[in-house]
Amino acid sequence: MAPEEKAGTKLLLQSFERRFLAARTLRCFPWQVGEAKLRDSSDSELLRDILQKPSEGSVTLSESTAIISHGTTGLVTWDAAHYLAECAIENPAAFTNRTVLELSSGAGLTGLSICKMCHPRAYIFSDCHSRVLEQLRGNVLLNGLSLEADITANLDSPRVTVAQLDWDVATVHQLSAFQPDVVIAADVLYCPEAIVSLVGVLWRLAACREHQWAPEVYMAFTVRNPETGQLFTTELGWAGIRWEAEAHHDQKLFPYGEYLEMAMLNLTL
Repeated sequence: MAPEEKAGTKLLLQSFERRFLAARTLRCFPWQVGEAKLRDSSDSELLRDILQKPSEGSVTLSESTAIISHGTTGLVTWDAAHYLAECAIENPAAFTNRTVLELSSGAGLTGLSICKMCHPRAYIFSDCHSRVLEQLRGNVLLNGLSLEADITANLDSPRVTVAQLDWDVATVHQLSAFQPDVVIAADVLYCPEAIVSLVGVLWRLAACREHQWAPEVYMAFTVRNPETGQLFTTELGWAGIRWEAEAHHDQKLFPYGEYLEMAMLNLTL
């Protein structure tokens, strides 16, 4: 096989790997060409590589097929969760041997990726919806991790907690129990009310670390409406929380929308 044809085959199979093995819809995939490539015995090594990938740092998720289910959007994985997980995998030192609090964890993709690839000391998944919390606990166990109360937990794995956390009612006392070194969230800037609640809980997180180093905060989101991002940065300014935009990362591991604009902010509490 000519070098240029082999390179084209590799790109084709990589696309198949990223989408099919992540259980995502294969839109406009050239099936006839793909089948011919897969039948070519000279491509057996590439095919073998694809089939072996799921065992290497894989994450298994149970999630809804509907965007809104049981009155919440938290039962599916949103695009910014993929983006944040990629950023974490590319920069594991930011999470290694540290306690991480994730706000509005949803299906848990980002947190499970960090637990498996970045070796945090402890990881706290959080959400306010009972069905989301139930699904989170199931996904933690599905990936071979143990919840903190489990006395049979693997000591080499991070201490994992699934916590109910309502941003509007969470107190400084409740938040101080988490003692996070890093706080993250993905795709939580979806309406003005949520933004106000988010900034409020970030302000209280800063208050409970008054005499200690404040946690590092990373917020990833899909830029759907520039006004939403502007409202978030305005509210941060009113709360005295500084921010800066993180540079886009190069690592593309997950099959989220290729034409979506992603952004991530680093906040200073």
